Amino acid sequence: MTTVAEHRAAVRGLVESHWHPATEVVPLGAALGRVLAEDARTPIDLPPFDNSQMDGYAVRSDAAAGPLRVTGHVAAGDPITSFAGGAVAIMTGAPMPVGADAVVPVEAVGTPGDFAAVGETIELRQPVERGTFVRARGSDLPGGSVLLEAGATLGPAQLGALAASGLSTAPVRARPRVLIVSTGAELAEPGEPLRTGAIYDANAVSLSAAITLAGGIALATGVYSDEPGHLRLALEAAGPVDLVVTSGGVSAGAHEVVRDTLEPLGVRFGSVALQPGGPQGLGAITVAGAATPVLCFPGNPVSSLVSFELFLRPVLRGDRPMLRVPLAASVDSPGTKHQVRRGRLTDAGTVELVGGPGSHLLAAYARSDVLVHLPVGLSRAEAGETVEVWRIDE
Repeated sequence: MTTVAEHRAAVRGLVESHWHPATEVVPLGAALGRVLAEDARTPIDLPPFDNSQMDGYAVRSDAAAGPLRVTGHVAAGDPITSFAGGAVAIMTGAPMPVGADAVVPVEAVGTPGDFAAVGETIELRQPVERGTFVRARGSDLPGGSVLLEAGATLGPAQLGALAASGLSTAPVRARPRVLIVSTGAELAEPGEPLRTGAIYDANAVSLSAAITLAGGIALATGVYSDEPGHLRLALEAAGPVDLVVTSGGVSAGAHEVVRDTLEPLGVRFGSVALQPGGPQGLGAITVAGAATPVLCFPGNPVSSLVSFELFLRPVLRGDRPMLRVPLAASVDSPGTKHQVRRGRLTDAGTVELVGGPGSHLLAAYARSDVLVHLPVGLSRAEAGETVEVWRIDE
């Protein structure tokens, strides 16, 4: 039986040996959630000039306590000026006059918001140190420095940093096109009447959403049949894609359409020491004339999503945020398998399990915000014992 770590490595090796994403340059407004393809450097110092951190007065740090004559007034957006001595009224974000090296908050010399006019005096109560309330040029990052490294996911802060550097575009990795094939004669399309013995297809929707959130382009189709010929036709009809993900039909029983269709093509099937999600398959098949990696997940909806989280998402988007959290209650686990339970973080700083270990409990998964990992060798964890959890509430 393959370990989770071994299968994770095999999936990464398979996908990365076939998928070599091109680089696209996109406007920042279209780059949210994209992955940076190369290092981004700031062409300017951040900030680009010394500026005031406070509303106050720009002074020299060698000024003695006592009266200082107000010699100017600088607002944000004004050009850089030369310091004419005394004190210069200055607003937050305004450029420091050349020659001044500290700022005295306005409330330290008078009433907040009440600035002395040019020609009037303020009373400096005590000397100030050089650099007080001054945002120094390049103190965030000097020009030419790496602002973001390749592989960074572009969220609000990252896009803001690029914009603050004057950059209007970003080089990002092209999104992988992922064909999702949900299989099984027992499946019905959501919204259609449910015949006796059938269940609605949840995997096409959930895996498509998971692929999209991980930065891919999901192309979903359903093969609601256990006939290998129907699956072959679906694959032959697909256009060029970077990856194929199937769900269902991977176990060792009868009517396993994915295994029956793809095993003769060289796709390997076997068991991973994982619960849920033990049956897995991987290999390369020809799609639209090109060798294309295929990952075969189990059909139970929780097994399918857990398989995505453990094996494919790390390749597309990176590892989930991980925490070590104490259990709210004790739990048993099969010691020979890595069990993944669904859970919810509590206000008390613990994690409580939601639902049981069953691979069909999708509603319980939907109410969860973490995956709880119980590794091989652990048969019981007591309340208060810390376990690894992955945040999934993105």
